[in-house]
Amino acid sequence: MKLYSYFRSSAAFRVRIALNLKALAYDTQAVHLVKNEQQLADYQALNPSQLVPTLVDADQPLLQSISILEYLEEAYPAIALLPKDLVDRAQVRAFAQAIACDIHPLNNLRVLKYLQHELALDDTQKNHWYQHWIIEGFRSLETQLSQSNGQFCFGTQATFADCCLIPQVYNAKRFKVDLSGFPKIESIYQHCMALPAFHQAAPEQQPDWE
Repeated sequence: MKLYSYFRSSAAFRVRIALNLKALAYDTQAVHLVKNEQQLADYQALNPSQLVPTLVDADQPLLQSISILEYLEEAYPAIALLPKDLVDRAQVRAFAQAIACDIHPLNNLRVLKYLQHELALDDTQKNHWYQHWIIEGFRSLETQLSQSNGQFCFGTQATFADCCLIPQVYNAKRFKVDLSGFPKIESIYQHCMALPAFHQAAPEQQPDWE
């Protein structure tokens, strides 16, 4: 397997966590988003969306992080990242999609670059935008985690929900979001990042870290 990744991409971070949790070996091919390597013809041929991650398995390119998680769950089910119960599975998927669909798109790199370069927002204004939407989203997530044991989002093992939450919290900390109002989120983050599968997936552990 080959993962086309950018060390700071939270979407790629999600997939790295899942691959590690499932103990799947993969090679990393860095795609530097700030240097616009995603716009190179070879990568566009692989991923017309010009986004990361792209996972290539058995010569088949797979796009979009949540879709990749679903693929890995079906293709490599031995270590499950979804609960067995149908309702529990739906709950985990909803939580993961709340991050991937509702929170992350407002704060990814191309949006922040647009705010800065096209709308001429300064760093303070750009960071305020980021922090506002993170806090809005985390309020809902914290409520959904009311039954969490503070180690994982749902149940007693990692799921899609943790694969998505941890990268979003990592980025929130990078942008200095005050997480004091989100004790469950903070507790889960601290627990997960102490585990090898999460720690080894972190941006600073990647070969393209700079």
